[in-house]
Amino acid sequence: MNTTAMAQGGRFRARRMARGSVTEGAARAGFTARGVIYLLVGALALQIAFGDTGRQADRGGALQELAQKPFGAVLLWALGIGLVGMALWRLSEALFGSIGKDGRSARKRLMATVRFAFYVFVAYSVLSFAASRHQSGSSDQQSRDATARALEIPAGQWLVGAAGIAIVAAGGWIAVRAVLRKYHDKLRLGQMSRRTRQLVDVTGVVGGAARGLVFAVAGVFAVRAAVDYEPDRAKGLDDTLRSFADTPLGPWLLVCVAAGLVLFGMFSFAMARWRRV
Repeated sequence: MNTTAMAQGGRFRARRMARGSVTEGAARAGFTARGVIYLLVGALALQIAFGDTGRQADRGGALQELAQKPFGAVLLWALGIGLVGMALWRLSEALFGSIGKDGRSARKRLMATVRFAFYVFVAYSVLSFAASRHQSGSSDQQSRDATARALEIPAGQWLVGAAGIAIVAAGGWIAVRAVLRKYHDKLRLGQMSRRTRQLVDVTGVVGGAARGLVFAVAGVFAVRAAVDYEPDRAKGLDDTLRSFADTPLGPWLLVCVAAGLVLFGMFSFAMARWRRV
């Protein structure tokens, strides 16, 4: 009986530590870092829309922009450390559960694990760039290379197609949840003024919808690459954004999507300030 109580007490203390100030600070630093990246990517996409096609509107382009600023090295390391914080917070959610009535469910823990793996990869790429100032390649080239390797394995065409469909579904899920303002459940709305809440909703709805749209379109390109068995049809973030300028609406659709990504960056800053962790 005492052994059981001690075990339960140990789990409680571990969970409390995971929800402590260190983890909370890591999460808020992570949201801030995410906001910086989306803000820069959106700004770069806006420059492309207005004719500066030499820019690269993806994470690599954002890092290059930061590197050219005063104290660029410091900013890059801070960004990488912030993303490490995001990864650690997602790991704590996978191990101990997240906020909300179903925060300890298997589905939520699985999602936290996937996000943890994603942010580990992103943090590693940012810190590697900060250390060497060498970019391993654009998001477009990385997407084509990964697709080519996947198509070469048995059932690779089906694998790429399934991954593309999953990305389309994820994009739709992101956009719908943003439009329905599902993020309200995770925000400290009581600490916001009415005006602040309205501004956060603008950034959350428009920014989240734009982010979801970009994901969905990237997924469509992956599906096309699988159907045509052509890796070059896969597109990274940069080429996906540029594709919006090739529609009948011309560069103005890209302007709208890019502005949406800027808003999502601002929404990430709001999450860093008011999200319940």
